[in-house]
Amino acid sequence: MSRELLQISPQELVRLLRSQGISRFHLVYDAASGAMSASHPQLQPLADFVVGDKRDFTEHEGAFFQVSRMYETLQGAFVHRTRRGAAAGGVRYWTYDTVEDYLRDGLRLAVGMTMKNALAGLWWGGGKGVMARNPEVERDDPEARASLYREYGEFMTRLKGCYVTAEDVGTSVEDMAQIFSKTRFTTCIPPALGGSGNPSVPTARGVIAGMEAALEFRGESTLEGKTVAVQGMGHVGEPLIGYLLDKGVAKVIGSDIDAELIGRVKQVFAGKNLEARLVEHDDVSILGTECDIVSPCATGATLNPRSIPTIKARIVCGAANNQLEDGERDDEALEDRRITYVPDFLTNRMGIVTCADEGAGYVTNDPMIERHLTRDWEYSIYNLTLKVLETSRSTGQPPGKVALEMANALSLEINPIYGHRGQQIIDSLVADRWYEV
Repeated sequence: MSRELLQISPQELVRLLRSQGISRFHLVYDAASGAMSASHPQLQPLADFVVGDKRDFTEHEGAFFQVSRMYETLQGAFVHRTRRGAAAGGVRYWTYDTVEDYLRDGLRLAVGMTMKNALAGLWWGGGKGVMARNPEVERDDPEARASLYREYGEFMTRLKGCYVTAEDVGTSVEDMAQIFSKTRFTTCIPPALGGSGNPSVPTARGVIAGMEAALEFRGESTLEGKTVAVQGMGHVGEPLIGYLLDKGVAKVIGSDIDAELIGRVKQVFAGKNLEARLVEHDDVSILGTECDIVSPCATGATLNPRSIPTIKARIVCGAANNQLEDGERDDEALEDRRITYVPDFLTNRMGIVTCADEGAGYVTNDPMIERHLTRDWEYSIYNLTLKVLETSRSTGQPPGKVALEMANALSLEINPIYGHRGQQIIDSLVADRWYEV
């Protein structure tokens, strides 16, 4: 039964849930017993799969789901660790072939946010929202999007603050305004509504800092004259291309699955040395491009046994979350090939850093934000990247493992004001049978 549930599509799961009168459900972990329980007995196979997985499950505190009232869409919130504070991370709107693909992506992304937030020194835990696109619903239909994101906002309110959502792949600032209309547990809302807006530009600045640190580590001076391949030309990829061109790179080679997006980006950088390639959904051939730096800025798990042997770049540094399909295996594979890998959760922090300050008011050129991009602060992206790479060289451990150990230790610290409140909220949600309300 477990494999049957896992291998059906999210839309088939939605229909199954509807047929059984289930609109919301959860999978919650009990650290004391080491077991995960589902809110509904017929969904226990999903909980058993998650807790038994040795790759993507790392004692996630819980995962919560609902089926939208309109447009038959599965909406989820994955909560990894809330010891430092509420689980925080964006909501992704994406296509998944199977329920297993959907669950694995949510689990991996939530862990990545825990590590990213901890390394950035934020008093937030890690979580991720994931909405599985219904192929029968037009992606850019404004009415459908408004409805789906308003319902996601209601979902956040029902979860009572154990998870705070934000913008991610497939989600826009306009979508965040719809979420905000139904909840206070969100960030990245439009500036006109008092928010910080699109976090992609600061994220791109952070990736530049990581690239420059990697070049310094390798004794290769600056970005000037380098060739950089950027996988994904969307929210982060476009401003990253702009910053690279401003830094004097010789050439940027970009790829994307969206022909309309490619056309718009080429127009923005008309007259610049930008080559753009239209690729199919699963085409990662740009990773094997002849270049100095390859920058994954699309979806995750693109660095794996199929792609790593093709990489010709000396440095991998990008904005995509969870770039390694298997953290330990692929981290070592890059190290074996003498490719300098900058862990994604180290260098792509700036979006969540910007979001973290929304509740504290705004300061022009906010020093709390800008310090992450300097070379003065010990924990800036540049300095921490150098520290991770130098520790990797001195210990023989691959950089992903070094960064993960640093982040994991920080993520276990308890919030000095609220304690482990996220777990308390989850416990209360289970006790109150939130899925029936």
